[in-house]
Amino acid sequence: MTWEYGLIGLVIGIIIGAVAVRFGNKKLREQRSMQYELEKTKAELADYREELTNHFAHSAELLDNMARDYRQLYQHMAKGSNDLLPNLPGEKNPFAYQLTEAEADNDQAPVQMPRDYSDGASGLLRNERPTRD
Repeated sequence: MTWEYGLIGLVIGIIIGAVAVRFGNKKLREQRSMQYELEKTKAELADYREELTNHFAHSAELLDNMARDYRQLYQHMAKGSNDLLPNLPGEKNPFAYQLTEAEADNDQAPVQMPRDYSDGASGLLRNERPTRD
């Protein structure tokens, strides 16, 4: 008869344990849910980064094409200017500077650096004092 009480106690213990695991495991379910959300968010971030990288690669390609086309247009205009207006002085010709083939292929058009001084006097260091009325 003692083993029957022990067996009944074991069955009741298993039932109570199953119910406790079923309803008491809320934190484990929350943890799994959070882990799933984290993995989902990481995947979305990776997809977004991939899309952003592709976007900027395509934008760089378009800008490169635009720069190449601009250089071709400038060379065409300079050649036309020289052919159609051969007697025009260099300083009056807006296309006086022509890109050479090496510069056009180099993708680095020469840049004229800005000066840190003006051509004439600015009037800041005059000896004359303004008159006050």
